[in-house]
Amino acid sequence: MKYILNILFALLAFGACQQSGTEEWPDDLAGKKAMIKEKRAALKALEADIALLKEEVMELDTTQQRETRRPVKIDTIGTENFSRFVEIQSVVEADDAVMASSETGGRITNMAVREGQNVRKGQLIATVDMESVNKQLDELQTALTLAEDVYQRQSKLWEQNIGSEIQYLQAKNNKERIEKSMETARFQMTKANVYAPIGGVVDMSMKEAGEVAGPGEPIVKIMNTYRVKVIADVPEKYLPVVKRGQIVDIHFPALNEDRTLKISSVGRTINPANRTFEAEVELLNKNGIFKPNLMAIMKLKDFEAKDAVSIPLVLVQQEVSGKDYVYIKADGPNGAYAKKVYVETGERSEGNVIITEGLKSGDQLIVEGGRGLAENELIELM
Repeated sequence: MKYILNILFALLAFGACQQSGTEEWPDDLAGKKAMIKEKRAALKALEADIALLKEEVMELDTTQQRETRRPVKIDTIGTENFSRFVEIQSVVEADDAVMASSETGGRITNMAVREGQNVRKGQLIATVDMESVNKQLDELQTALTLAEDVYQRQSKLWEQNIGSEIQYLQAKNNKERIEKSMETARFQMTKANVYAPIGGVVDMSMKEAGEVAGPGEPIVKIMNTYRVKVIADVPEKYLPVVKRGQIVDIHFPALNEDRTLKISSVGRTINPANRTFEAEVELLNKNGIFKPNLMAIMKLKDFEAKDAVSIPLVLVQQEVSGKDYVYIKADGPNGAYAKKVYVETGERSEGNVIITEGLKSGDQLIVEGGRGLAENELIELM
């Protein structure tokens, strides 16, 4: 049978050569194009005849059939939701970070906390020396004693219609003014102690005992790390797809930890320096493992398609002309064979690609053994 087939191929080739040698070619452009079209049609018909003859030969020659079947693996195509994610480098920040400072100036006589210490709201942080205020109170007390005595004397004289009214009013005003000054000084004395405005951890100590702190000058920095936030600088091109409440996956490489959370806040402005906006995610930190400035990776979904046909990108092959194709299993008279299907591809993600045209749910895609296959080649399942 192989001998008969070889003779047939030789005759076909000889006939084609004879025809090509005797046939005259047209001289005009339209004629040449028409002849090319005819030749291609003839070639296609000849290839179809050869394929049919091969099938008949394979059917008759069982030994050759077993030898030439290509072992492959297949997978039935289905539809699924296709998502694509983009990874954005992020950083952990404390939810609250405030400075504890003295409202009045003075030398620090006592530091009640140290760096790294946990503190609660209202806990004593430091004590400021109020010696100058104490001296001021002593002076005011002496002045008040004299002012009260003068006022009492002027009051008695005024009751007896002795002296002028202005003297009485001046004595009264002087006494009241000193009393107000003493109230102010006593209130300043209550500011000798500096308390924690929030609960958290003492992140940094700016002053030590014995140093002088001015009014409003920070003494320690306190951070609330019970609740932290993960902040990502997102490129502005993703602005249409990033929304408040959107679910995101966050990976912490240093801790090998993963969290699935919601975006709590989206920045309202674009940073002109790097054309990004902030996306913020709140995160409970009961154990304190998420330290401020810890690096994180936020995965944002920037594309989604429902009921899409997607396959591994590695299965898509390409012709010299640039057309993409895959092989699927088809059944013929001689059994299973590889059918070449041209496809159109769409979005890609993590090694998979959407097939927009060419494949449908239920097709049996050749997933192993497809490289080097020929169209209509007989196959067998591994």
